[in-house]
Amino acid sequence: MQPHEPPPAGPPVDPYAPQAGWAQAQDTPAGPYGSAQYPSAPQPYPTGPYPGPYPTPPYGPAPYGGAPVPPAIPPQQQPRGLSPFGMPARHSWEIPLLIVVVMLTVVTFLFAILFAALGTINQYILLFLAAPLLVWLVRGQTFASLRVNGVKMSPTQFPEGYQLVVEAAARFGMKKVPDAYVLLGNGQINAFASGHGFRRFVAVYSDLFEVGGAAREPDALAFIIGHEVGHIAAGHVSYWRQLGMYLVPFLPILGSSLIRAQEYTADNHGFGYRHLGAPTAMGTLAAGKYMNTLVGFDEMADRAATEKGFFVWIVNAMSSHPVLTWRMWALRDRSRHGNMFLRPSRPASAPPAGNYPSSYGLVPTQPPKPVP
Repeated sequence: MQPHEPPPAGPPVDPYAPQAGWAQAQDTPAGPYGSAQYPSAPQPYPTGPYPGPYPTPPYGPAPYGGAPVPPAIPPQQQPRGLSPFGMPARHSWEIPLLIVVVMLTVVTFLFAILFAALGTINQYILLFLAAPLLVWLVRGQTFASLRVNGVKMSPTQFPEGYQLVVEAAARFGMKKVPDAYVLLGNGQINAFASGHGFRRFVAVYSDLFEVGGAAREPDALAFIIGHEVGHIAAGHVSYWRQLGMYLVPFLPILGSSLIRAQEYTADNHGFGYRHLGAPTAMGTLAAGKYMNTLVGFDEMADRAATEKGFFVWIVNAMSSHPVLTWRMWALRDRSRHGNMFLRPSRPASAPPAGNYPSSYGLVPTQPPKPVP
């Protein structure tokens, strides 16, 4: 059965019941992770307007060589495009902000042409007149650098990463699988997507494979790769789009807000591909590749509603990525798009914050897990 094939005729099927032939979520190893304080049994999706703790569904990634398959009848508690089912949604602010930025960029180009025709030439006018060439050169140089310095993922080099890229492309309905490369990270946690000509590619820093390899949390790597492939699927890396966004570095708050909306969209793709990896992926960004499992996802997400003030607003407004507390809140609360300008607020019906499990005494890394 294909991942999104309509359910077969017959009596209603319990959407939360484990189905025959589907791989189940990996249980946490015995010890403190399997105790009452750290339950390993999967929990159903919560109901109501506030989701509560991060949900763990009763199914998981398929074994190596197969794509994850959701239940035949997906639960209906989450809006279309924000759940792990169906095609991921574009953030609601992305297109309006894109239209404004593109219009400002076009007007700026026209003024640059006008000033040049009138004989007024300076470095700023030349910078805008040369924009089509500069964007093309930067994209070409970036791709060439990866081709000669990066390790290209393939069935024989970083096969687990190659499989994730292929699966993510299929999950998002892409006709062509993007190229994928591994770059030396030297301790940096990063990945990016871009393109040149008709080629699209993702680059993953090598340190992320220490998160996603045979040890620790491979689902985190899957989420991150799904996020980057999502940038390509959403059209964020096309030449014409990047040319239309040429003015972004010169537009405080407005330009960064557009990039931030695109990041939320890419997070929706990562969540749609491997939502099980969202908590540990965010933990990796917060505390690094060795301490990621010690980060309390719900505890940090709840701070999005309590950390307030003018400077908190400024830090988020000027950031190209959602601040981590807001980003975690958005990945947990799948009833709405991530907050762009105003901090999230805890609904009156939400359970009180607190009573978080302690990481005291836990080792930084978990025992090895199989790569899905």
